[in-house]
Amino acid sequence: MRAVYETALEMMRHEVEIEEDSLALVSNATAILMECMEDINWVGFYFWKGKDLVLGPFQGRVACNRIEAGKGVCGTAFALQKTQCIKDVHEFSGHIACDFRSRSELVYPLMKDEFCFGVLDIDSPSLNRFGDEERELAEKIMKILWDKADFHPFYKEQV
Repeated sequence: MRAVYETALEMMRHEVEIEEDSLALVSNATAILMECMEDINWVGFYFWKGKDLVLGPFQGRVACNRIEAGKGVCGTAFALQKTQCIKDVHEFSGHIACDFRSRSELVYPLMKDEFCFGVLDIDSPSLNRFGDEERELAEKIMKILWDKADFHPFYKEQV
């Protein structure tokens, strides 16, 4: 894994040592990812609320406020409960273009037990930007958060 990604993990470990609030932690997770990942133009969270994924903390341009399950890359990752690594979003059927500059996308579903309660979304203006290293970084960042943060406020509607 790239040295800068190891730095991101250390930064996240530090955050969970000094803070317990899940909203503060996911907010700083977006900042850490934006700072440590090159060639990205948006990173943020969407959380399931009733019938839609609703925008949470993010870094980047103005984003879509709500996304239906099964719609776009985020809604697909949520519905399938499976990470989506899209090389060219313009070739993804039903892509939702919040930022016309985005060309590739990595979306990681947020799971608690068997419930998906949201997604972590990372966009890049470059084609084929994301691979195994970035997927692994997202998984490790979220594992650090799972081990320390109380995500009950985000997934309570699911349980």
